[in-house]
Amino acid sequence: MIDTIAIIANSAIERMTLLNADASYLLLEEGRKTEALEISTHCGGGAVNCAVAFARLGLDCSALIKLGQDRRAKQLIACLEAEGISPRWAIRDARAPTGSSVLVSSHDRNAAVFTFRGANTLLTADDLPNGAFDVDLVHIANLSNQAAHCFPVIIEKAMSAGARVSANPGIRQLHGHGDAFLASLPSLHILSLNRREADEVVSLLDPSLAAGDPALDFSEHQPPPSLALRGLRHESRRMSVSAFCQALMARGVEHVVLTDGREGAFAATDGRLFYCAAEEAHVAGTAGAGDAFVATFAAFVADGSSPDQALKAAAINAASVLGHVDTQTGLLRHADLEARLASKKQTPNVMEWTL
Repeated sequence: MIDTIAIIANSAIERMTLLNADASYLLLEEGRKTEALEISTHCGGGAVNCAVAFARLGLDCSALIKLGQDRRAKQLIACLEAEGISPRWAIRDARAPTGSSVLVSSHDRNAAVFTFRGANTLLTADDLPNGAFDVDLVHIANLSNQAAHCFPVIIEKAMSAGARVSANPGIRQLHGHGDAFLASLPSLHILSLNRREADEVVSLLDPSLAAGDPALDFSEHQPPPSLALRGLRHESRRMSVSAFCQALMARGVEHVVLTDGREGAFAATDGRLFYCAAEEAHVAGTAGAGDAFVATFAAFVADGSSPDQALKAAAINAASVLGHVDTQTGLLRHADLEARLASKKQTPNVMEWTL
């Protein structure tokens, strides 16, 4: 994606927050020109954001993406090359322009996003050469529309090549391709979901799974994070964080990651559940923080780090991205991230429970 980001002063745009729902809205007056503090253009998109994160962490990586035959495609290819990311699997398709987003950011800088997915939606099984999967780790970003049909094919090719698989499916993919997602779970080494995505997954799991397991003890963290109190939910169905993670691990997922923005993140693996608070940060923009988190966690786990260390690294890198309006400027290089991890003052604490 090519992201165009408009920063609007709080006084120039109204915000409405609903008291009975977790939602806020920016109100734009029809027919009126609104002054922006800044408008800038950047490379983005989940797959490219994660590729840049991997590259800055010292991994040799490439990006399998579908682009149009336009200026935006050239800009993205140049971005990959500048980061040392191989563009050899970047596919050009004349049937649609390269994807693009417009982000309107104000107040808490949690941008409202207008997305044109473009060529992203046109990925097919024929676009997936076997050679692209002869690697140690395959990370699957959100797949849109027709491209979502490729999810099981990507996993099959990755498994056949002996690669570990990390996936971060989007809400539309989960809603429209739930059966394929469930069938893929035994093949996933790392499954990363944000709260909204996890709520959607609740609707796919066995309704007999209980939500009433013992509450997590957060005596060291006051108050407890909202996800621990709220749990995961879809309509009338409820699941606690621990029950949710256990259900996915019972289906074969090795690592389950649940992110909840400023409320921190959970990770579960091998009968253990971890929680890491979010790193304090000055927020210039929230876009890309989730990609930074899941890519960093996957990179550290794939490199042999413990889950708690991977969570700490992911929290630090995500917080660094929050300090910038775009999705990539704040991504840390490996040496800088290791230095932050070595500093006790700048390292978030991780709590652990036995499941």
